[in-house]
Amino acid sequence: MKTGIIGGSGLYAMNCLERKRWVTVPTPFGKPSDQFLTGQIGGRDVVFLPRHGRGHRLLPSDLNHRANVYGMKKLGVSRIISVSAVGSLKEDYRPTDIVVIDQFFDRTKRSMDFTYFGNGIVGHVAFADPVCATLRKTLINSGQTAGAVIHDGGTYVNMEGPAFSTRAESHFHRQMGFDVIGMTNLGEARCAREAEICYATLAMVTDYDCWHESEEAVTVEMVIACLQKNAKMAQEIIRLTVGALDTGADCPCQHALATAIMTQPSALKPALKKKLKLLIGKYVK
Repeated sequence: MKTGIIGGSGLYAMNCLERKRWVTVPTPFGKPSDQFLTGQIGGRDVVFLPRHGRGHRLLPSDLNHRANVYGMKKLGVSRIISVSAVGSLKEDYRPTDIVVIDQFFDRTKRSMDFTYFGNGIVGHVAFADPVCATLRKTLINSGQTAGAVIHDGGTYVNMEGPAFSTRAESHFHRQMGFDVIGMTNLGEARCAREAEICYATLAMVTDYDCWHESEEAVTVEMVIACLQKNAKMAQEIIRLTVGALDTGADCPCQHALATAIMTQPSALKPALKKKLKLLIGKYVK
């Protein structure tokens, strides 16, 4: 099975990738962010996708998470490592630190963009623990081996964007007890769960959002500077993680739809069954 890597701001390529080939993957949910870059790390198959497209062309609200994750599934990916820039909402989570989050909080208005259900099929996946515990643990171990400043756990609040937070919003999110803030990962995580793909996030801290009185408010220049420092470390953590993963291991994430689909098979239209065959085919004949 293959490992997928979704690279966010600052991680547009994987220098450690061998036997590289860009491939176009059509999906019934529209176009992914870009072509997918297939290759190998240490002899193991991986698939890389630049989240915002090569050249960073797509806003967070422009991202087609359904197509991105579906494309990964179509290429045989069973695990996705997401690398994302985030703002810190805690004093102890400093720029260039890495947070391996374990929870999400949704502050977007795009729920129907983050699901494969609807339009004639109803499903409700369990999402109490939205991050794969096994993949998360492997990322933490790899980060510690690589010498990164790694924080084990934290809540990622997903805001709408594309503007950064107001000070009022930043203070509110701190008061709510959230740990980091970003604009992209919640939709990926939901789609990955419905696609029965393990998912975990390397949240790369670039700034203190705008709550910290003694620190400069976040700017694009600040984010890019931190990401350039972290890009090499992120790639090393991914390299170690890909090599450490048990490719034959089973995981509850990979059976997320087993008890999730509510609609009776006889009520599904043939065209819908065909569209979703890759996702629901083993449960709905």
